[in-house]
Amino acid sequence: MVTSRLASSSLSINRRSGILLPSTFASRFHFSFRISQQPLQFSVSDFGNCRPFCSRISPALAFQQGTKPYQDFRDSNSTRKTRKEDLEFEEMTIKPAVRISDGKLIVKDRTILTGVPDNVIETSASSSEPVDGTFLGAAFDKDDSRHVVSLGILRDVHFLACFRFKLWWMAQKMGDKGRDIPLETQFLLVETKDGSHLEADDGNEDNQIVYTIFLPLIEGSFRACLQGNADDQLELCLESGDSNTKTSSFTHSLFISAGTDPFETIHEAFKAVKNHLKTFRLRNEKKLPGIVDYFGWCTWDAFYQEVTQEGVESGLETLAAGGTPPKFVIIDDGWQSVGGDPQDESNSLKRLTGINENPKFQNKEDPTLGIKNIVNIAKQKHGLQYVYVWHAITGYWGGVRPGVKEMEEYGSEMRYPKVSKGVVENEPTWTTDAMAVKGLGLVNPTKVYKFYDELHSYLARAGVDGVKVDVQCILETLGGGLGGRVELTRQYHQALDASISRNFPDNGCIACMSHNTDALYCSKQTAVVRASDDFYPRDPVSHTIHIAAVAYNSIFLGEIMQPDWDMFHSLHPAAEYHASARAISGGPIYVSDAPGKHNFQLLRKLVLPDGSVLRPRLPGRPTKDCLFKDPTRDGASLLKIWNMNKYTGVLGVYNCQGAAWSSLERKNAFHETTSEAITGYVRGRDVHLISEAAGEWNGDCALYCHRSGELVILPFNVAMPVSLKVLEHDVFTVTPVKILGSGVSFAPVGLIEMYNAGGAIEGLVYEAKGGREENKSDELVGLVRLEVKGFGKFGAYSSAKPRRCLVGSNVVDFDYNSDSGLMILNLDHMPEQGQKVHIVEVEL
Repeated sequence: MVTSRLASSSLSINRRSGILLPSTFASRFHFSFRISQQPLQFSVSDFGNCRPFCSRISPALAFQQGTKPYQDFRDSNSTRKTRKEDLEFEEMTIKPAVRISDGKLIVKDRTILTGVPDNVIETSASSSEPVDGTFLGAAFDKDDSRHVVSLGILRDVHFLACFRFKLWWMAQKMGDKGRDIPLETQFLLVETKDGSHLEADDGNEDNQIVYTIFLPLIEGSFRACLQGNADDQLELCLESGDSNTKTSSFTHSLFISAGTDPFETIHEAFKAVKNHLKTFRLRNEKKLPGIVDYFGWCTWDAFYQEVTQEGVESGLETLAAGGTPPKFVIIDDGWQSVGGDPQDESNSLKRLTGINENPKFQNKEDPTLGIKNIVNIAKQKHGLQYVYVWHAITGYWGGVRPGVKEMEEYGSEMRYPKVSKGVVENEPTWTTDAMAVKGLGLVNPTKVYKFYDELHSYLARAGVDGVKVDVQCILETLGGGLGGRVELTRQYHQALDASISRNFPDNGCIACMSHNTDALYCSKQTAVVRASDDFYPRDPVSHTIHIAAVAYNSIFLGEIMQPDWDMFHSLHPAAEYHASARAISGGPIYVSDAPGKHNFQLLRKLVLPDGSVLRPRLPGRPTKDCLFKDPTRDGASLLKIWNMNKYTGVLGVYNCQGAAWSSLERKNAFHETTSEAITGYVRGRDVHLISEAAGEWNGDCALYCHRSGELVILPFNVAMPVSLKVLEHDVFTVTPVKILGSGVSFAPVGLIEMYNAGGAIEGLVYEAKGGREENKSDELVGLVRLEVKGFGKFGAYSSAKPRRCLVGSNVVDFDYNSDSGLMILNLDHMPEQGQKVHIVEVEL
């Protein structure tokens, strides 16, 4: 629990006055100078003509010239003098912050890897990208379709890895040495153990924590991933997925860069990779579909494949009846025309047999209406704005059935998945999966655009606005004889992007079961991606795992798409736990309740009466101090997730201990943990970009605790304890405190009955009015004008009781707690018709 007031005597406040200098120049290069008898003198303008000096001859060049890399010929007597001279000159030149030197990967003068082999090829990124980084590849003795090379020994660090524990999905793993890095790691963030998390007073980065990002890439027809071995070596694995697609030389298979701000470092790295690959776009360059700003319902956990149009209408009716009307629906698996193979009596794997819907979604009076019937009911009768439907990237789970007359034009052929070694080791059950045993009908890649376009145009004519495209990672297993996994995935995704763009102008597409870089690095159109394995309402081991996975995966996925943290049940033992996380995720919010089984008290913390939601601006991600802690396994850490609104931040805190993916059992499992509450600490600066909402600011924040309803003012760098048991959570609205003059300060909170209270504030203007004189305590000091979305209790911090409050032109009553400074007024209705917001004025 949180105490409402923090006595100053009980706090140790560390305020540091200093000047925050621009970090761009300092982070771009590391400077090393040998000071001899004469001091070096230069002006800032001299740097305009400086060019980075490579301390190591490029192995790529060395191999091209038929010589060995630098380390081999440095021992030659004929070159020792030259090398000594080079070293002396090198110390007077600008060194790249990320480089390989003497068999070590050096990052800002910290050694990250040792024993880097000679066949590892380094190519500086600074010549082509405005980022300080390097690309690594390797040269091998012979052509092959799969290669593994050591990149050196990794020890004495902290790391966060996002790896695929299933073919379809990633999870997080933390550790401190190479052997801890799982197979199929697609994102690796490393923190040096030396240094300080605190900003240096003088802007000097020498004592800062350094974050190094490793991004395995696509190179040609090969896809790269990382893994560790028993000798603590970090290995690079390169695979084509086709025994006939071979090569022996790679130069740009791994990108490495570094910085002292982890989130900025990650973003800049993805920008560099995007500019290098030119095959995908970043999240902020894509159009987000309209569903992200509204509440929705998905049919999956309500009906699974037994969904009918009568069931869809029933679910829409009961949700709207409680005052939380959905504005979009996803009709999940169960609407398509599918069937098993004639010779397969078990009928365990079905295949698509037609473009049109099955009889369950046909109007009995007029079957020609097809799926348009339920679309019309949803939009015209129930006021929905968007209708999505589900399909697999190959049409259906078993693909498109070959030999079906209506589908012959798509050239479907039976193929049998060949799953990569790393995936099979992480997910051994794949060897007996129905798709592996019975195969899949794969549409000819040259005809897949025709397939998508005819499917999507049929849906669009019926009024469907988008599709959830599932089972995407299966493509990597089907590339044999087709140029490999990367080539097949690229062909399918280019066709999918083109069809989405042509048929769904709102960019209506959700990517699902798609956590391989083959797909992520070739997606230019899709802007929403499911962030983790499913919400499993009947699996108690899954709930804490789910929240941790969506948060950590969003660090990676959120650079490319808006993560979707999946549906959930509002009437469920873990409903509040899931609901609060969805509220701060930044992605779409939707439930999969069975009709009539809803918790409206909970839903009203998420949904406004018009069906809209208070969505924060960014993907929710773990706080900086949680990046390398393991909140599912270590028995000591709480998970903190931050996000930003226009004028406030939001911070969710979760106890996720007690269950995780087991590397021994190769599945999610419970593990022993304490049943007692774990205590963690929250600070205003846990919201990483909170200063962007502040303007001129001294660092103080108002924190409103959603669970207790208490308001606390936290000075800069002061921490407040929070204690939670497993499956407990809390949410804090975080607002910079604005000083208006004469000691009067203010900070809006928002609609305090909503999880993301601050998301209701659409506009905020402070106006100082001079100041109160000693004998004129009623003189106006300041005016705060706010634009507020929605309705309900609006709260704010005010250090002094406001003179009066107005909503529109009407003076309204308000409550004021002089102990905490919490002011509450009631917005008792939605904004008037034609108005999007209430205009609220607070006179101080």
